[in-house]
Amino acid sequence: MNGRQYAALGCVLAGVAVALGAFAAHALKAQLPAYELSIVEKGAQYQFWHALALIALGLWHQYQPLRLLSVACGFIAVGILCFSGSLYGLALTDWTWLWPVTPLGGSCFLVGWSMATVALWRKA
Repeated sequence: MNGRQYAALGCVLAGVAVALGAFAAHALKAQLPAYELSIVEKGAQYQFWHALALIALGLWHQYQPLRLLSVACGFIAVGILCFSGSLYGLALTDWTWLWPVTPLGGSCFLVGWSMATVALWRKA
């Protein structure tokens, strides 16, 4: 994917995070226990902040097409899918097999941020 596509994906993921946060605050509030509701909210928060990061990194990559930035964007996108997606699944279903996916997503976030740091460090 190129930088513009990563930025566009970030916009979509940010919009979905806002929608899920609103859905949790209004529709799910009466349906879920407080703990499960907090898990959905945590997933939406992480999705939103990392979607904003994906937008910023994608725009940066658009103007400085560094391979390291592309890989960093990929790790952050996969991190959103794994981390937030598994939290949504754990809170809304009985799919307990998802629990190992959450730290995998967190690890993808860490790798993505580390790669973005290295890309910035090398360009400075």
